Amino acid sequence: MSSLSLLQAAAPQGSPRQPLPAQSSARANRSTVRGYFLAGRSMTWWPIGASLMSSNVGSGLFIGLAGTGAAGGIAVGGFEWNAAWVLVALGWIFIPVYISAGVVTMPEYLAKRFGGQRIRIYMSVLSLILYVFTKISTDIFSGAMFIQMSLGWDLYLSTGVLLLVTAAYTVAGGLTAVIYTDAFQTLIMVGGAFALMFIAFSKVGWYEGLVESYMSAAPSMTVANTTCHLPRRDAFHLFRDPVSGDLPWPGLVFGLTVLATWVWCADQVIVQRSLSAKSLSHAKGGSVLGGYLKLLPMFFVVMPGMISRSLFPDEVACVDPAVCQIVCGASVGCSNIAYPKLVVELMPVGLRGLMLAVMLAALMSSLTSIFNSSSTLFTLDLYHKARPTASERELMVVGRVFILVLVCVSLLWIPVIQTANSGQLFDYIQSVTSFLAPPITAVFLMAVFWPRANEQGAFWGLMVGLVVGLSRMVLEFSYETPSCGQPDGRPAVLADVHYLYFALILLVLTFLIIAAVSWATSPIPKEHLYRLTWWSRHSREPRIDLTQHPKTSVPASLLPQPGSCWRRGVLRLCGLTGDISASGPLDVEHSELNSLQEEPLWRRVCDVNALLLLAVNVFLWGYFA
Repeated sequence: MSSLSLLQAAAPQGSPRQPLPAQSSARANRSTVRGYFLAGRSMTWWPIGASLMSSNVGSGLFIGLAGTGAAGGIAVGGFEWNAAWVLVALGWIFIPVYISAGVVTMPEYLAKRFGGQRIRIYMSVLSLILYVFTKISTDIFSGAMFIQMSLGWDLYLSTGVLLLVTAAYTVAGGLTAVIYTDAFQTLIMVGGAFALMFIAFSKVGWYEGLVESYMSAAPSMTVANTTCHLPRRDAFHLFRDPVSGDLPWPGLVFGLTVLATWVWCADQVIVQRSLSAKSLSHAKGGSVLGGYLKLLPMFFVVMPGMISRSLFPDEVACVDPAVCQIVCGASVGCSNIAYPKLVVELMPVGLRGLMLAVMLAALMSSLTSIFNSSSTLFTLDLYHKARPTASERELMVVGRVFILVLVCVSLLWIPVIQTANSGQLFDYIQSVTSFLAPPITAVFLMAVFWPRANEQGAFWGLMVGLVVGLSRMVLEFSYETPSCGQPDGRPAVLADVHYLYFALILLVLTFLIIAAVSWATSPIPKEHLYRLTWWSRHSREPRIDLTQHPKTSVPASLLPQPGSCWRRGVLRLCGLTGDISASGPLDVEHSELNSLQEEPLWRRVCDVNALLLLAVNVFLWGYFA
């Protein structure tokens, strides 16, 4: 049975009254699989857009973006502006295909598109690994570092408290709680960050003052016969030299799009928000709002990071390894402290508390999104395949327990992040993503746009891409980044091939492998592909799924019944106090959930707003290029 069949079987039938949004988390949405993991597919455009923003802008982004901005200038803001284009692709290209396919998770889409189980299992496991390496651990590390600097708490105490609070309301509430909390916390984040932005800009004399003060912001303690203590001459240019630039412009335009396509169009954390929309128009509207919000971090995160270097060059811009070790505990540089330093030094006492709330909101928002999406992947893609007869109550409890397991793994990973920190957290996040994500991007692009791609091609493309990516990743962490004045003894593939260029190379390699193996093996008959590609998304032909499972159900008498008081208490926490039916079959071929119908007025409104968003985006790129 497909995951959507399971979700629909779980949905209450014939209900005469829809619960209010505020009630939905505490009532029906918590006690069904569809409600817990997809918010009952009842979300409107504005909480989706706000959640897209806050799911992506965690405390790791605050620390990492500001730190890279302090070290190298505004070019890192291009990472944020690139998102607008890919978000439009999500709403107009990928979401229609996912809706017509009737899927809940991204590995489930690949299983329907290609058949077999090995791609789906591989994707689920790799996604969970990526979450731990690039999302959970970095957000926890950066959030805890901020709290440690602000309050002087022990790093592990502050992290443990935050994780427990975050996991508690993710476990109890499901996706509806996550999305509405995200929407509220986005307001806190944007408001607090803008307050700090205005205070910081007023200290340096606004933009003109920032340009002048940043270009002269050098630490007093330098390394003899080097220039690494000086700001980059192209610090205020987005487009930089394709060979010698720290973020070369072809990599920023094309290589970054490879990573962004995975993040925004094929990653469970993001796509799950859009799939919870009540209609395709609401999903598109959420993408447009998310795109507008992603224009802002350049101004309230990157530039304040540069201001921090201007005001505190001896700490933020330190280059002497001995000095850096004293300042922040990392000999390769202390740019990561740029944003917390600005908060601690510039904000008055009351507003400092507001900014602490902003960072906690960013941390918790990002973690709740990842915890919820990870439990969806594990429960519906791994556990339900291992136990196809599992009752809905069992699946719900397993989803909650898996969140608690993730919390423990995350705590254990913090020391690794502390030692692996290369001095710029954002570079760590993006480089790891560039080693592992391009093969996933290639497979999704081929799945959506090239019907000839088959399971053998996709699987071997993923395998070869994984081996090549992991080889580069092992090399990357085998050699330390040289400090200022030290010779670079790394191999040429590390020193000369930028990670954004490597992402492009890996994408092309995966494309070639998929195409070659697919042409050498038999194609998938078209009756298996209706509504699974861009070209067949409107098809009404009956599709024969490549992943047909026997439709099973569990007799109600075999469902676990609550007995003791403590057991009833645990089930109440998990939102499972009502009558829970067993998993049952339901035909979803022509369900209203699969509809791509849009009202003409709202379709035009979404199209016009998307064009306006892209026009604003192009203007900003051109102005700062």
